[in-house]
Amino acid sequence: MATPKKQLHLTAFMRPVSLHTGAWRYPGAVPDANFSLPHLKSFIQKLEAAKFDAFFMADHLAVLNMPIEALQRSHTVTSFEPFTLLSALSVVTEKIGLAATASTTYDEPYHVARRFASLDHLSSGRAAWNIVTTGNPESAKNFGLDEHVEHSERYKRAREFYEVVTGLWDSFADDAFSIRSQDSGIYFDPSKLHVLDHKGDNLKVRGPLNIARPVQGWPVIVQAGQSEPGKQLAAETAEVVFCSPRDIHGAKELYEDIKGRAEKYGRNRDHLKILPAALVIVGDTVQDAKEKRLRLDSLVHYDSAIASLSVALGSDASGFDPDGPLPDDIPDTNASKTGRAGVIKLAKDEGLTVRQLAQRYGGYAGLAFVGTPQTIADEMEEWLSQGAADGFTVTFPFVPQGIDDVTQRLVPELQRRGLFRTEYEGSTLREHLGLFRPNNRFFT
Repeated sequence: MATPKKQLHLTAFMRPVSLHTGAWRYPGAVPDANFSLPHLKSFIQKLEAAKFDAFFMADHLAVLNMPIEALQRSHTVTSFEPFTLLSALSVVTEKIGLAATASTTYDEPYHVARRFASLDHLSSGRAAWNIVTTGNPESAKNFGLDEHVEHSERYKRAREFYEVVTGLWDSFADDAFSIRSQDSGIYFDPSKLHVLDHKGDNLKVRGPLNIARPVQGWPVIVQAGQSEPGKQLAAETAEVVFCSPRDIHGAKELYEDIKGRAEKYGRNRDHLKILPAALVIVGDTVQDAKEKRLRLDSLVHYDSAIASLSVALGSDASGFDPDGPLPDDIPDTNASKTGRAGVIKLAKDEGLTVRQLAQRYGGYAGLAFVGTPQTIADEMEEWLSQGAADGFTVTFPFVPQGIDDVTQRLVPELQRRGLFRTEYEGSTLREHLGLFRPNNRFFT
């Protein structure tokens, strides 16, 4: 019997609705999509019809720390709080997963555990928690602090935070409420209630959580850091990793690094799904798709774009000829040599002018699949077969057309090749991802 072909997992990155800063200005795009429930409802229903694994809401706890001249052009300045939005979207969907970001630095374990347990019950088992330590230093000022918590301390707290949240989810045995009797007046079995009483280096939480154990046991655990502490946290705790490698070679190294670490902790490498973020632009021809990309990049204001390029190069680029090639004699600096080399390589590989290169970095400079449904499917299949990814976190260039291009053109091609499901086989997000339901650590 032939071995079934490995299939991709696809999640949709939807906060903001596109990572590209020119997305809201693209012809035909919905400019207020970040803040429109009717539009977001339409988007998630299209993604569910295409059988996406999950709809992922990132979050920020402060307005992005950029100059006001750049901020005034950013569509990220306003968006919904994830739990409120996903709770609303849970009642207009049935199968697609609902992933939300919650900070371990500027939130409390009891709040996070309760919110995710509630979302998991409201959605019949479709919730996922994206663990972040919060990178934006401006967030600290919104939570009574003058300075951002130091990086290593944020990750120490995050590890303990995870233990507390998952412990709170296990407050009740799965069958604690099966005794519920109107005749006897007994609502639950007290022998199946556990008081956590956690006292650690960073947190003190008594418990128990005041909600029944989540449908999935635990909502799916997601992690997004690529720093050394981030990779370690992912290896120990995550079931899905969102990441941003630039190419297949870097992706394979990251894939093996994180999965190898997970195995050292006795984990099954197949129970950790690595889903790199990828901008997907579909065209009738490869050239058509590339022209869409150039047009999208051109909508990034040059003043904002050249500032981004200067940061990437580690050198002031404002004096370069905007319509000429990147100069060969860029001064060496003490900034990231790897980042600088990547900028120079991209300019040469694609023959970009300084303006085009700046607008790429000012818009979205991460991994992108730009081509026809067939060529993009070829690339995705290569990443899957080469051990570089288990799927992708798709970000759209603009909406709604970008979503339609992926769901109506790319997904059918992936399905035709047997690389993506044609129907959901289960009802919970864990079932979509092929993940086991965790045992309760306090009750057998």
